[in-house]
Amino acid sequence: MRFALTTAAAIAATFLALFGNRLCADSKLLPEDVAKQSLRAVLEKQVAAWNKGDLKQFMDGYWQSPDLSFFSGANKTKGWQATLERYQKRYQAEGKEMGKLTFTELEVELLGPKSAFVRGRWQLVMSKETVGGLFTLIFKETNDGWRIVHDHTSG
Repeated sequence: MRFALTTAAAIAATFLALFGNRLCADSKLLPEDVAKQSLRAVLEKQVAAWNKGDLKQFMDGYWQSPDLSFFSGANKTKGWQATLERYQKRYQAEGKEMGKLTFTELEVELLGPKSAFVRGRWQLVMSKETVGGLFTLIFKETNDGWRIVHDHTSG
C-alpha cells in the first residue's frame, strides 16, 4: 500500500512539474475568456429573443438607463425606453415584422475589466426583403451583468 501511495505521489509531482506552469499561464487568460464568453452570451440571448418576437427580452441586453445611447443613420436615440419605442415602431407596428436576426463576424475586445468594444455584422431576413449592416457596441459590466451602453448601427 505504501508503494502505491509513493507511486501516485511521484506521478502527481511529475505531472505538476511538467504541466504546472502551463496551467498557471492558462489561468491568467481565464478572466478575459470568461468576459468574452459572457459578452457573446448577451448577444446570443438577444438574437434568440428577437427571433421569438420578444422585444422586451431583446432589450435586456441594453443598459436600462436614460443614459443609454443608440445611433443609427442620422438619428440619435437617448435612453432605454426611447430605444425600446424605436424598435417597437420600426418592427412591431401595424404592417411591420421582426424577421429572423443573425449576428456574424463578431469581434470582442476588452477595454478594461468592466468595459468592452464589440463589432459585427447584423442581418434581418423578412418575408419581403433582407436588410443588414454593421454595428459597434460599447458594453459595461453592471450589477446586472454585461449590458450595452452605446449602440451604433448602420444599415
